[in-house]
Amino acid sequence: MIKILYSADPEDWLEYELNLHKALDRVGLNYELSTTYDTAEEIDYIIYAPDGTLQDFKAFTNLKLVQNLWAGVEVPTANKSLTQPLARMVEPGLTLGMADYVMGHVLRHHLGTDQFSNARPGEWLGENIPALAQDRMVGFLGLGELGLYCAQKIADFGFQTCGWTRTQKTKNIECYNGPEGLDNILSKSDILVLLLPNTPETNNIIDANNIAKMRDGVAIINPGRGTLINDTALLDALNNGKVASATLDVFQTEPLPADHLYWTHPNVLVTPHIASSTRINTACDVVAENIRRGENNEPFLYLVDKYVGY
Repeated sequence: MIKILYSADPEDWLEYELNLHKALDRVGLNYELSTTYDTAEEIDYIIYAPDGTLQDFKAFTNLKLVQNLWAGVEVPTANKSLTQPLARMVEPGLTLGMADYVMGHVLRHHLGTDQFSNARPGEWLGENIPALAQDRMVGFLGLGELGLYCAQKIADFGFQTCGWTRTQKTKNIECYNGPEGLDNILSKSDILVLLLPNTPETNNIIDANNIAKMRDGVAIINPGRGTLINDTALLDALNNGKVASATLDVFQTEPLPADHLYWTHPNVLVTPHIASSTRINTACDVVAENIRRGENNEPFLYLVDKYVGY
């Protein structure tokens, strides 16, 4: 009997319980699913999210996998007691939701629709005709599962598209890596989308030095991690016009404090960390597949490299 422990938001348990049973039954497993346990040694798998109660993993000596329900893994990777294999969540709902968010706001910045929303009665801005998508470069910092999917959708729409990653990758879009590659993508992007993970190397990557390398009037979209942006540097660039506008979904502190200057800046749109969320029904299929793999001695999907942080 496979023992599976759910340790995530208690408010989501009933929906997860229903969908996990369906998914686990489909792959033919003999299991017991619960939110409690008698002894930690009996647990084979933990379905985990940082908003659950479990913080200390040391007692789970027979654990085969911790399956994270969130795409971000900075909280579990920082937990020194979590030495067992950890898998991040990659599922269709997350990916499609992120693509919708990125496409919508790329088009918003591309078409300049904010100026029409903010126009005074009688202010007829007929001379402000946007460029064609083929004449606009959209750069992506981060080409992981989410970043690559979003970049390909943007390229399919007709935009010039390029991306930057920590290491060289072969992709269907123009791809850069390393410090020189970062300088290149910063200098050529009209719209810059941030989808990097939260690591020491990416912390405050959008700082005064890198903003100075960007095109004048660049638009920035950040649905990735709040730690990617130095807030003071971005606000300075917004105030002096170096950065024309910013759409921000994630922040250094969440919820974003009511007195933060982003709220009232005329060229900033704040969204409340809603770019993409795990969809329970499709996430449960991923959980069940990873447990099936574990029971059949097959490689787990989406294992986290704790040394690089994702």
